[in-house]
Amino acid sequence: MMSSGAIALPSVFPTGTTLYDPKRAYNSYVLFSAPDGNTHLVDMNGNEVHSWNKFGFPAEMIDPAQNGGAKGHILLQLKNGSSPFGNIFANQEVGELDWKGAVVWRYGNQALGKNLRQNHDINRLPNGNTLLVTTVDRVVAGVSNRPIADQQIVEVSRDGQVVWSWTVGDHIDEFGITDQGRKLLRQLYQEGDQGFGFLTINNMQPIGPNRWFDAGDRRFAPDNIVIDSREASFIAIIDKQTGKIVWRLGPDYGSGADNKEKSVASASALTKFSLAIPRPVDQTSGQHDAHIIPQGLPGAGNLLVFDNEGPSGFPPNPLSLEVGSRILEIDPQQKTIVWQYSGIDSDQPPWGFYSSFISSARRLPNGNTLIDEGMNGRLFQVTPSGEIVWEYINPYNGRQNIGFDREVSTNWVYRAQPIPYDWVPDGTPHQEDAIAPPKKYPNHPI
Repeated sequence: MMSSGAIALPSVFPTGTTLYDPKRAYNSYVLFSAPDGNTHLVDMNGNEVHSWNKFGFPAEMIDPAQNGGAKGHILLQLKNGSSPFGNIFANQEVGELDWKGAVVWRYGNQALGKNLRQNHDINRLPNGNTLLVTTVDRVVAGVSNRPIADQQIVEVSRDGQVVWSWTVGDHIDEFGITDQGRKLLRQLYQEGDQGFGFLTINNMQPIGPNRWFDAGDRRFAPDNIVIDSREASFIAIIDKQTGKIVWRLGPDYGSGADNKEKSVASASALTKFSLAIPRPVDQTSGQHDAHIIPQGLPGAGNLLVFDNEGPSGFPPNPLSLEVGSRILEIDPQQKTIVWQYSGIDSDQPPWGFYSSFISSARRLPNGNTLIDEGMNGRLFQVTPSGEIVWEYINPYNGRQNIGFDREVSTNWVYRAQPIPYDWVPDGTPHQEDAIAPPKKYPNHPI
């Protein structure tokens, strides 16, 4: 059953930090880009402590430990393209800005045909190179006889040389898409280009050091790359050396249909999601920000993903009638859910937490999780038990073309990154004063 739920926002709502418990929150800065065209760094009290006059989709602050000790440098798009959806697609130039906004590295004109078409993600590697998701026009065998907007991940050196690349369409047989799904893809792309990015690879992050590789599982080599497909609803690991997919979750999730098509039985079972854990992964749909939790953080080695539960899949995934998103922490060896968050965990209905697209989730050193409910511009921290101990509503609205015939006002946030205090120049201020929620929540602990 496809979801028929609708999300409606009030026309007037509070912005900035709405509640904050300094004793139970992980206290840091938070970096995000907003539709006002700027990238913002805020503290826990919602004060903007710094900004850059560029719109990153997303922006990412570079860990000083892998940037020669330089603090407060960010990666983002320097020159956007003319695509809809807030210029997610077809960006013409990316770069690194220092704390003062000066460009210290850029890449764009060096791309093939001087047309970069970067989209969705950007990541600085420990070796100083940069990973980018880009778009290339090409025929994908078995999908279309005409060029389509295929997606390509490239690794670019500091001097602008492409030293590694991987293209989605070359691996169509490795994604577990069923015969029925392949037929639907051919129907969609038979006339050529349909959109801006084949299967929409919205995320790519190196795995990094991890316990699975240390125990001998080479699928989890630190330089291998986690990706996810928003349109085809799978998460996968690319072997950096061979280019092969060596681990995958989805697009089928144990339906018992022998990888041919989703069964009626599985659709019925997925109209309601179980709250019991651990349990096998039941589904992800339109997911974002899949990554391996880094060493040193609670849950290290597990996979964390924002399961949007937005319409997705070939064929379309069955979705719950009570529409709502989930954060899933997954043991990648057993492919079981070991922790989860939904609106229910904060004493709300499932639809109290929902973003059908964009969004992110990051584990914090104290065990909390920073969540970006992207389409609503809501950033918040939850404890392992689901209690909200910090909440911030993006106040930086802007007008965006989201694919209709006019622009609309929105405060959406593609991704939010927690920033430790020592990642920025010394002396940068921050405030940590408790903010109590409205009195309609008399039992809230702050």
